[in-house]
Parts: sequence; C-alpha cells; structure tokens
Amino acid sequence: MPADFNGYWKMVSNDNFEEYLKALDVNVAVRKIANLLKPDKEILQNGDHVIIKTLSTFRNYIMEFDVGKEFEEDLAGVDDRKCMTTVSWDGDKLLCVQNGEKEGRGWTQWIEGDEMHLVRPCKRFRMPLLKWLD
Repeated sequence: MPADFNGYWKMVSNDNFEEYLKALDVNVAVRKIANLLKPDKEILQNGDHVIIKTLSTFRNYIMEFDVGKEFEEDLAGVDDRKCMTTVSWDGDKLLCVQNGEKEGRGWTQWIEGDEMHLVRPCKRFRMPLLKWLD
C-alpha cells in the first residue's frame, strides 16, 4: 500500500532553494520572491489520483495527475516552461521525472513521522521540508 499524503502541509524549512533556482536559470526577481515564500501544500490523494496544491501569498500552483501516467505539465507562472511529467511510486516515495529543455528535473517526496520531505535532484539540494498541521 502506498503512503498516504492526504492533508495540509506547512513548510518549516527550505534549504538551498535560491541556488537550485539559479541552477535552473530562473530570473533573479522571481528567485528573490520565491525564496521569501513559505508555501503550504494541500494534498488530496484518492488511490493513484493525486492533486497537489502549492499555496502562497504570491502565486498558487495546482498539479493533478495519476501515478504512473505521463502528462503534460504547464509550469507557466512557476518558471515558464512545459514538460512531459511522470510521477511514480518508489516504495512509499513519490518520484517525479520532468522531461523538457532541462535535464534532471523533478523531485522525490516522502513522509517521515509527521514531516513530509521533498528533494529536488539538482545537485541533490534538500528542499523544502514541510510539516503536517493538525
């Protein structure tokens, strides 16, 4: 049985995020704003159908997918690109691979205790660490 990510998660740390965005050639103004944000995540999971809402005072982003099925992801407003994305289970972890103009894009997300971790593969930066709100 895969992990249950359902819930409302509040970010408690965000390590090396600006360096990650710089490596992706995100413009300096967007990097500065993004680095100041502490977005929350609301995750609705029904079996292999997942909706991840990233919520902030600056901009919201909604990602809806079926685990194991490739889809076109439109990241306009995040870093203004489109890619073909596949999210799959790796044990209890969600593993996202984004294929587009930049190689090595995506993330791995998992739960330890009451914390959800998300790691981006770019230089293996660990970001952000989100914590469950009761």
